[in-house]
Amino acid sequence: MDTAMPALAAKVYLVDAAVEVRRRLARLLDAIAGVEIAGEAEDGDAALAGIRASEADIVVLDLRLADGNGLELISTLSRLHPAVVKIVLTNHIARAFRDACQAAGADFFFDKTSEFDAACRTIAGIAEAQRAPRA
Repeated sequence: MDTAMPALAAKVYLVDAAVEVRRRLARLLDAIAGVEIAGEAEDGDAALAGIRASEADIVVLDLRLADGNGLELISTLSRLHPAVVKIVLTNHIARAFRDACQAAGADFFFDKTSEFDAACRTIAGIAEAQRAPRA
């Protein structure tokens, strides 16, 4: 009798004020085995509600959101949902932004203009690790 649990997809929630960026990222991530887009939002309040409802494993967010900045969302997720992997994908790449994101609890930080593919590879790696059988 096979008692192995089926592999679950990593649920990714996208948070960016720019719909074009969310669509591009969703297309790229949809092509990765083991990744499911759990939802999208342009602001922190809608994102937090959607992340909770979808039980997302990974959140990809920009620092500029429709209702403010993503640092507050990172802090809230770190406090309320520490297991959620928080990936910042932004054009605000100065060292001060990286440091602030790290202090707020971000797990990864990528430059939107030059590290889009690196962010996707990181998500693929997380999804693969999540699907790996546990001994």
